[in-house]
Amino acid sequence: MKYFLLLLCGLALVQRSSAQDNFCGITNTSFKAGESLTLKVFYNLGSMYVGAGEATFSCNLEKYNGKDAYHVVGDGRTYRTYDWIFKVRDKYESYIDTATMLPIRFIRNVNEGGYKIYNNVGFNREAGTAVSTNGTFKVPPCIQDVISAIYYARNIDFARYKAGDKIPFTMFLDDEVYDIYIRYMGKEEVDTRYGKFRAIKFKPLLIKGTIFQGGEQMTVWVSDDGNKIPLRIDSPISVGSIKVDMIGYNNLRYPLSALIRKR
Repeated sequence: MKYFLLLLCGLALVQRSSAQDNFCGITNTSFKAGESLTLKVFYNLGSMYVGAGEATFSCNLEKYNGKDAYHVVGDGRTYRTYDWIFKVRDKYESYIDTATMLPIRFIRNVNEGGYKIYNNVGFNREAGTAVSTNGTFKVPPCIQDVISAIYYARNIDFARYKAGDKIPFTMFLDDEVYDIYIRYMGKEEVDTRYGKFRAIKFKPLLIKGTIFQGGEQMTVWVSDDGNKIPLRIDSPISVGSIKVDMIGYNNLRYPLSALIRKR
């Protein structure tokens, strides 16, 4: 699930850019409280893709330390028929300030193949720190966590960019600050297991690691409408490749007008 979430927001190490400042305090125009999304992960076994698991994202409006906050929960799990290969039971939570779209609290509770991690992070904007289960770390003013970054990125105005442009921001994960970006690739139609859509296409530049290959080999499509929900993600991995498709949604802020034809 960690790698699936990084896949969604495009983890990359790049040089810090002043363009980051353009996105400080971005306004939410793409989602509302009550929204939920379901995505299915398919693994390529050579000649066919096999369903390996699902991830769900839910968003509710709550109070956190006296502030209105979006409480976003990302749950990821492998199907029981896939558990014998690699069992995943992951939960990520973010409390996002509705006024600034910046995270207040981030909780990571994961179990991946028996490897367990728990980290609870509070962001102190005045002190410029992130206080986690493991210590206190200096962070820049507009830092995002891995969940808030996904919802933050959904509010990017892609009309301001041309194909090939990089869109940078910063993220805190595993007690480290990463400068990340996505490369906007333009618009096109995409066929998914849900249907055919008009879509916005971009490529994250990934760090080479144990799961993903480095470079811009991953491709992400989001709906070309006011919602900008993830529709499809394609990526090679260390062995084979994966596809992630949106298979269900509820309570979108706008009609899903990017849908051309449902399967």
